[in-house]
Amino acid sequence: MNTESVVRHFAADMILHRNRLAGKVGDAQEAQQAFAGVREKLVEQHDVHRKAVQGVAWSGRDAAGFGRQAGKVDRGMMATAAAASSAAGIVAEAARVLDGGHGAVVRLLDEYNEKATAVVNAGLAVGQRPALVRAVGQVADLVRTYTAESAKQVAEAKAALSEAAHKLRALTEPVAKHTEAAHKPAAGKAHSTGKAGEITRIAATQLGYHEGANNANKYGPQAAWCSSFASWVWKRSGVDIPITPFTGNVFHWGQRKGLAYHDLTRARPGDVLLFGTGPQNTSTSKHIGIVEKVHGNTVTLIEGNSGPNTDSVVRRPHVLSHNTFYGGVHPS
Repeated sequence: MNTESVVRHFAADMILHRNRLAGKVGDAQEAQQAFAGVREKLVEQHDVHRKAVQGVAWSGRDAAGFGRQAGKVDRGMMATAAAASSAAGIVAEAARVLDGGHGAVVRLLDEYNEKATAVVNAGLAVGQRPALVRAVGQVADLVRTYTAESAKQVAEAKAALSEAAHKLRALTEPVAKHTEAAHKPAAGKAHSTGKAGEITRIAATQLGYHEGANNANKYGPQAAWCSSFASWVWKRSGVDIPITPFTGNVFHWGQRKGLAYHDLTRARPGDVLLFGTGPQNTSTSKHIGIVEKVHGNTVTLIEGNSGPNTDSVVRRPHVLSHNTFYGGVHPS
């Protein structure tokens, strides 16, 4: 039996995770360099343009129009250069997360290889079939644990890429609009129009609803129903989401759609916020609420399966903090 072949056979998924992350790191680093290069070229062209304009002795009735147009081009070039610089920073942060994930998977793979090789060699030393069968079973148990950890690194990398994509899309909006959105304080009341307004309106109509015996509720299965409530409200508001009893699956749905985020400053009315430390299981993804309004670092949620007796739909304020929430999801 070739020990190395056995160990590598079981580690195929981890090796795939490592290779994918390595490729993404390279892509992100190239993109960062490209954006930085664009910014540099635009600054150079801006200087050329400014000197050319200053060298023109323009007089007559069109002089004012020429000045305005030159100023518009000047501002546009610098705004685009600033956007390219921001894009380079966004991609650099994503590259940092990807590189960290790649390094973590490499360490996991090395650790697994060391332990699995020792287990297989010990079975070979005994030289009996039952010992070899036990060794292979132990390696299978090891690889399940280590593959689950490497999969978490891939999931975090995907979330970072989704976050970066969202920020890069924002840079394609008109610069003035983007700047205003970036500096405008969060609204102190819920949106009154659009999908967000419909979500908060429908959620508010459910305030005071109480569950029946043994978690019986009208939103989903007879079980803990905070996530069923949130997805029920979204679904009735036109969001294409199934009734989802586990809160972590709402975050996973958002990741697949490019709508999930960890940056809590992106929270806005109509979103959902996830309580806990991550979407892995019910002990780390504990609860969910619909954002009704955001004011400074305070967020007001409408929550199902909550309240003093955790059996009703209530409105509750929270500090918008990672001590409480691990992330959120936009409805669209």
